[in-house]
Formats: sequence, C-alpha cells, structure tokens
Amino acid sequence: EYGTSESITHFMDFYYSLQMKYLASDLLYEGLTPQQISDAVLRAIKVGKSSGLDIHQHFKPLFSSIDREIIGDCKLSQLGYGLVLMNAEAKTSAVGNWQLKVLEKYFKADL
Repeated sequence: EYGTSESITHFMDFYYSLQMKYLASDLLYEGLTPQQISDAVLRAIKVGKSSGLDIHQHFKPLFSSIDREIIGDCKLSQLGYGLVLMNAEAKTSAVGNWQLKVLEKYFKADL
C-alpha cells in the first residue's frame, strides 16, 4: 500500500499556506477579544470537520507577534476566515454586519 510521503505532505502544507491570506488575530482590530477569536476558530474548525472540509487547506496554527508579545494565532484561507466570522459572537458590529451581508447575498442569489 502506498502512502503520501512526508515531503509531499510538507509541500502541500506550504502550498495551502500560500493561499491563506488572513490571520485570526486580525479580528482583534475589529473589536473581538482573544478568547472570542479562539472560541470562534474552534467552532469554525468543528463546522469544517463535520462538513467534510479538508481543515489543513483552510486553518494553520502559528505564532504571531503583537505589541512585542508572542501569541498563538491561526492563518486562514478566505473560506476559513468566513467560517470564523460566521461562528464569532455577534457582539461587535463588524461580525454582525458581515453576517448580515452574507445572508443578504445568499437570499438574493436564491431568488
């Protein structure tokens, strides 16, 4: 039986990483707390897994530096970023506004 070699796996991780243009920590600037972001990322990953999404293509844990402090972060694809926003608490206007825009586009496309 043939398995995926480790070098191919590393190459694919690198390729997927190039497609990830967003950081979960960017949501700090939208008014979310680190805990809210962490919770939203975990919920988004659960949604992705339950839907059969290849998580490695959309979520990559890493460390970032903010204000001279190292924090746990997550690099996200566009779909991953959207899933995080969809699963974030809507206490901030940025999250609520984004969720409304998505639903408006969905329902307009459905007409």
